[in-house]
Amino acid sequence: MDKSTFQPYEEEIQALEEEIRLLTEKYEDIQQESTLFSDEEILKSIKSFQNETQEEIRGNESDLKAQLETLATSLSFLMKFTGFNFTSHSKKTLEKTRNKTVQKHRLSGRCHSLAFQLEFQLLEMQDNEEMSAVVSDLSIIMESRKDSNVSKFLSRTEEHGDLLTFFISLSTYAEWYEHRRNTFLHFK
Repeated sequence: MDKSTFQPYEEEIQALEEEIRLLTEKYEDIQQESTLFSDEEILKSIKSFQNETQEEIRGNESDLKAQLETLATSLSFLMKFTGFNFTSHSKKTLEKTRNKTVQKHRLSGRCHSLAFQLEFQLLEMQDNEEMSAVVSDLSIIMESRKDSNVSKFLSRTEEHGDLLTFFISLSTYAEWYEHRRNTFLHFK
């Protein structure tokens, strides 16, 4: 056999041997660096890191407690101001893509003395930097559907999916409903 036939293999073997030698040197350098630190120094560094992390957690925890208290105070104020008291809320994601999310919401609560339940789908779409939301399949259940005016209003609201109008109108209606009820109780 000709020596030229084995030449590429010999060159490959030499290249691999050189690579092995370089990697061995690199490994030995790393080993030397790691032996520069004693076990005691490594343990001190670990304890120092743990202490710093725990202090950060304690600081964040107190900040979170303060924020939670502030939110609870704000929620209490809003409940007194609007008369709304939400008792339950559930959300289920039906579809999610990069720029579109469809969620089904169920919400129940009271506004003054009137109980209500809502069920609706919320379609959120993002175009560039703008976010838009559309309410669909709105269903409203209330005790006062017996009143024909309220029933008509709720039907129109369900058709248009207008939650803002519903909450504003319900707040006003429930407040006056409470006044009427108290007045009639006074005369009984």
